Amino acid sequence: MTLNFYIRFSTQYGQTLHLSGSHSAMGSDDFALALPMQYFSEDLWHLEVRLDAAAELLNINYRYILKEQDGNEIVEWGNDRLIDFKKVTAKDISLIDTWNHAGEVENAFFTKPFQDVFFSASKNTKGKVSKSFTHEFKVKAPLLKETETLCIAGSGKVLGDWDTSAPALMTKEGNWWTVRLNFANENFPIVYKYGVYNNTEKKFTAFEAGNNRMVPGNTSKGKQNIVHDGFAQMPYPGWKGAGVAIPVFSIRSQKSFGVGEFTDIMLLADWAKTVGLKLIQLLPINDTTATHTWADSYPYAAISAFALHPMFLNLGKVAGTRHASVVKAVEQERLRLNALPDVDYEAVNKHKIAIAKQLYQLQKDELANNNAYFEFFELNRHWLVPYAAFCYLRDKYKTVDYNQWKTHHEYDEHAIQKLVAPTQKHYDAVAVHYFIQFHLHLQLKEATAYAHKNNIIVKGDLPIGVYRYGCDAWMAPDLYNMQTQAGAPPDDFAVKGQNWGFPTYNWKKMQADGYAWWRRRFEQMSEYFDAYRIDHILGFFRIWSIPLHAVEGIMGRFVPAIPVHIQELHQNNISFDYARYCRPHITQQLVYEQFGNEAEYVKNTFLNWVGDSFELKQAFNTQRKVEAHFNLLADSETNLYIQQGLYYLISNVIFFEEEGSQMQQFHFRFNMESTPSFQALDEQSKQGLKNLYVNYFFRRQDDFWKKEAMHKLPSLKRSTNMLVCGEDLGMVPACVPDVMKQLGMLSLEIQRMPKDPETEFFHPAGAPYLSVVTPSTHDMSTIRGWWEEDSNKTQRFYNNILGHYGGAPYFCEAWINREIVVQHLFSPAMWCVFQLQDIMGISNALRRQNPNDERINVPANPKHYWRYRMHITLEELMKETTFNTELGSYVKASGR
Repeated sequence: MTLNFYIRFSTQYGQTLHLSGSHSAMGSDDFALALPMQYFSEDLWHLEVRLDAAAELLNINYRYILKEQDGNEIVEWGNDRLIDFKKVTAKDISLIDTWNHAGEVENAFFTKPFQDVFFSASKNTKGKVSKSFTHEFKVKAPLLKETETLCIAGSGKVLGDWDTSAPALMTKEGNWWTVRLNFANENFPIVYKYGVYNNTEKKFTAFEAGNNRMVPGNTSKGKQNIVHDGFAQMPYPGWKGAGVAIPVFSIRSQKSFGVGEFTDIMLLADWAKTVGLKLIQLLPINDTTATHTWADSYPYAAISAFALHPMFLNLGKVAGTRHASVVKAVEQERLRLNALPDVDYEAVNKHKIAIAKQLYQLQKDELANNNAYFEFFELNRHWLVPYAAFCYLRDKYKTVDYNQWKTHHEYDEHAIQKLVAPTQKHYDAVAVHYFIQFHLHLQLKEATAYAHKNNIIVKGDLPIGVYRYGCDAWMAPDLYNMQTQAGAPPDDFAVKGQNWGFPTYNWKKMQADGYAWWRRRFEQMSEYFDAYRIDHILGFFRIWSIPLHAVEGIMGRFVPAIPVHIQELHQNNISFDYARYCRPHITQQLVYEQFGNEAEYVKNTFLNWVGDSFELKQAFNTQRKVEAHFNLLADSETNLYIQQGLYYLISNVIFFEEEGSQMQQFHFRFNMESTPSFQALDEQSKQGLKNLYVNYFFRRQDDFWKKEAMHKLPSLKRSTNMLVCGEDLGMVPACVPDVMKQLGMLSLEIQRMPKDPETEFFHPAGAPYLSVVTPSTHDMSTIRGWWEEDSNKTQRFYNNILGHYGGAPYFCEAWINREIVVQHLFSPAMWCVFQLQDIMGISNALRRQNPNDERINVPANPKHYWRYRMHITLEELMKETTFNTELGSYVKASGR
């Protein structure tokens, strides 16, 4: 059998096309073995593949790969081109294809939310089938209504000579609308178009837009043609949806245990359905139990990228009626915790773990006959067993820092299998974690399935980092750069930057096995979620990397990055002195300005006078050393003042040296111009440094960072069919929007954080379609809180964005909050998502009295306690008929 592949694609000089398929003759889906194609014409490439006639022919999936001259590869989106040998009977088959660009808007509608939830119930008429055919046409049209079918009409008898009274109807097969036609007796050329046929009214309604298509291939005996035409050019209405964002721990119901639980998601879905919302967005839900204190409340510091947090477990559901007395015994404590205004993280987790252990002891024998439990265990063994062992060792040695454990501080799979063996005396202390994770899995699956039944999808959150002393780092430390800390550069929300403390990723090591860890992570997320938010997607382009000796994010730099060479300094007339530029420049004047009355104490205790300036004593020459010193002292305003001042001195540098460059290559400190070191330079040096600084941050890195992202993101996106949304905030490189657009990833658009540096506020009406618009996120104050922070700014917003004359009200009254919400609802963006606090802010009766009590996180505070909870229960919210009717009317009017 001969397969002739043709791809309609106009290449540029240096580009080549390759074919990869599931058959061994096409590389068995190994992209490294993809077959090179031949240039056929200006917009057509060809490849002939011969299959062994004696071999059994199994269905073949295939796709195309574009290889750039620089070695970069772009794999087209999707894997749904199928050669079905039960339907294709000829020995000579031509496949005429259209490249599927990942950024095509229509591809979004073939992701999990639309295929499994929103469009899953669609029913379509079965079209025309020819037993003997020369051409099989396949095309996609994702947004047809249930009453509509795709059809084809054109020139010639077979296509009805453009008569639309009885067009050839097509049949839905998988993602494709398909029709098989016989052109053996037709005269070529033949042109055609796709159209829409109304099944109810039994009539043709519209042709697709664009030029006529031409029937390709030939009709010689023994030959058949399969034509993949990409997307029908239909003028479709921009499908839009609205959603609510809330951390699980913030949900309040009458039956929860002082914290939101997975079962509460079902109640939230009930409310969302009432008001017409189609999405529930959550923060990360992984286990963060590192210290058993409130410090573990930070949801982005998971000790496992796979394990779910035990605090989200509904104990009553685990106990059932048979063991209900165990849970009933702590009913008074449950009521007390549930009545608190905020989460008492430590008390909640202490009680939940204790009761879960009791229930395990009562039910452990039943697990031996539970097939669902064994299926869960086997499917998740790769992370579940190490996680349970990790938790056991954490509690045994009273620390999550595995470097301090007396045994197993280095992960060894064989040793861990012995540790967790059922014959061990401590087996129950290990297996209880299997038990808890199993029930968390069941409860989350039930909650998301319930949401789906109500036409609501659930969106998860993928943290950019992993906890330094977590199970993932313990198991495979070589996947991470343990000598660094990830964070973010300074911005308006954190003027000294952010230090998350996570190790950065060793991408080269991860790439070696095809990003297996990431693929397993996405696979598990897709068990529960339909869409996900990539936290800090900029980290896939470059990460803000901070050395371990630093405390503040300001001490970091972007990695990877092309450094400044010493020759560039000379070329810009900069008289370079290593000590002056790369070490803290501490003058007598600076010490007195910074420390005032404490200056003499600081000089005597922390500094040495060398030449014409000070240097820090060796015992205090890093921020970590300073931190360690002050940790031994009593807490006082004076000590804190001096500590922060010393941090400032240490960060008073212009360059960080590239490690191993022997004083030849350097990276700029962020906000260089604000440093006293820079301000003390001569004007010529200042101007030269400014020129290089702008080039370093805003020009030279762009193509480099684009290639970095394109090495990672396409492969990771292909590993899941969830809808992907990128949190593209902060100092966004110019290449980021282009990459996200190429890959069909939804951007995040926030009103108070416009991406245009020339604009103070972003207007939702200007959002791109493939985006999520929101007035605030969990890292920000709510609409009401923001309104009160800067009256000058809100005055400009009031006049320029809301379009009102006169002075702005001091407080964000309900009608203002309502206008902002409605403004977002009418945005052209695919999704509009609100924090629940912002939604309730439209009602004087429902809003919380103090808007500052509604904030979830303060990014500038690395020790923030994440404990916000709704101030009313979901059951009470469901009864607010007037409010729900009003909100529902806005959602409906906006077409969402």
